[in-house]
Amino acid sequence: MATCASKNQTFSLNRLTLFILNTCKHVSFAEGELVLIKLKQPDNAVGKRLNLHVNGYVELILVTSGSDESVEAQKNIMAERNVLLKSLKHPFLVRLHYSFQTAEKLYFVLDYVNGGELFFHLQRERCFSEPRARFYAAEVASAIGYLHSLNIVYRDLKPENILLDSQGHVVLTDFGLCKEGVEPEGTTSTFCGTPEYLAPEILRKEPYDRTVDWWCLGAVLYEMIYSLPPFYSRDVGEMYDGILHKPLPLPAGRSEVVCSLLVGLLQKDQHRRLGAIADFLEIKNHPFFTPINWDDLYHKRITPPYNPNVRGPADTQHIDPEFTREMVPNSVGRTPELNASTSSSNAFNGFSFVGTDDGFL
Repeated sequence: MATCASKNQTFSLNRLTLFILNTCKHVSFAEGELVLIKLKQPDNAVGKRLNLHVNGYVELILVTSGSDESVEAQKNIMAERNVLLKSLKHPFLVRLHYSFQTAEKLYFVLDYVNGGELFFHLQRERCFSEPRARFYAAEVASAIGYLHSLNIVYRDLKPENILLDSQGHVVLTDFGLCKEGVEPEGTTSTFCGTPEYLAPEILRKEPYDRTVDWWCLGAVLYEMIYSLPPFYSRDVGEMYDGILHKPLPLPAGRSEVVCSLLVGLLQKDQHRRLGAIADFLEIKNHPFFTPINWDDLYHKRITPPYNPNVRGPADTQHIDPEFTREMVPNSVGRTPELNASTSSSNAFNGFSFVGTDDGFL
């Protein structure tokens, strides 16, 4: 998330999964600002199992807050909460069940999804067949189109934010960089995203619109097809130069129709990009997606091309061991001293939420 291209750390905690977000370096924020922070390579975890009584399986996200700490990838966490509270009802978007806070931390309780990140599967398999890539791209495009219908621009589409559920369907998560209130003809200008997937207009620091999400979809599809994001380089400056100025490389061996879609999505001029006029409808109507019955897709009547074969809610075979091996020393519990000093404090009024149609608690 954000410009440090950091990665969620996941911990199997019996009936819960804890996503930890920690500090990076280099950008100062005002005292008291609520921030979402991630770390590229953390030294240790910062969370612990919660004693929640649940009759289903959920995913728990721990979010740390900070004041004038120097960080590189921070976002106002209330933006994510606000998006999650917009009664999002879409089969390929994660759902919020609860949010609550302690004196030091904020928590989201979301759907539990243990089929693994798309990033994890790409690392293991390098690339996907066109039919498999088409299936994932279609489900992601459906979710993005739905967000756009609510005037929400996602802005951080990448394989790390695309999860697979136990059946192999896509679940889009992490709404920390979402921008609300972007009308069909509206623009915004915040410089944010992940380097490999930034659209040219963001790099040029120009006003941009919802078509940045279609650029990101093109970048993710390109990675699924060719193993790496377009214009990828370990030298970020060189990569940015490619995004801004170089023609799209399309190595041989892929169909004309997928190359046509990639060219349309990865059009450097946002006004000529596929989706610039009719948004999601243009994506749906591209010949690459001709095999897709969109109604069947939405209702999950299409069998996913890959089944994670998850053995149960506690199965973490698709979670990178780098994360499941992490220690979880911290707790949401508070000492008596801390209770006494903070009992009258509620730093983030209105953050807590309980879903009205929930049966978890």
